[in-house]
Amino acid sequence: MHLIEISINTPALLFPAITLLMLAYTNRFLGLATLIRNLNSQYKQVGEKRDIIREQIKNLKRRLLLIKRMQASGITSFFFCVLCMLFIYLEQQSWAYVTFGASLLFLLWSLVLSLNEIFISTRALEIELKDMEGE
Repeated sequence: MHLIEISINTPALLFPAITLLMLAYTNRFLGLATLIRNLNSQYKQVGEKRDIIREQIKNLKRRLLLIKRMQASGITSFFFCVLCMLFIYLEQQSWAYVTFGASLLFLLWSLVLSLNEIFISTRALEIELKDMEGE
């Protein structure tokens, strides 16, 4: 099997993509943190809707865990991308292939987690809509 020669530009192409993903994940995290703080104050004030708020809390916990894993995967992908560039610089092509592949796999895993988090966040909106329809 003949492997295609990768240059230092190949992993460098992932830098903007990974950086933008990390920015998006951070924005999701900040939005989630705001939601949790607002929900906390609602929980303390409202007695009769606590069941709906508990359902939201359960949902937010799952989303928080996913976002943490998404960020960790993205950072790991970035790490392997930089490591790949180092191996290319040191003319260690076989290690460059392995680390570039690992970088792609972690990036892919991060995207899968992101998709899962999107499905969970839409479920949270459905809970809100269900609550409003009940009124």
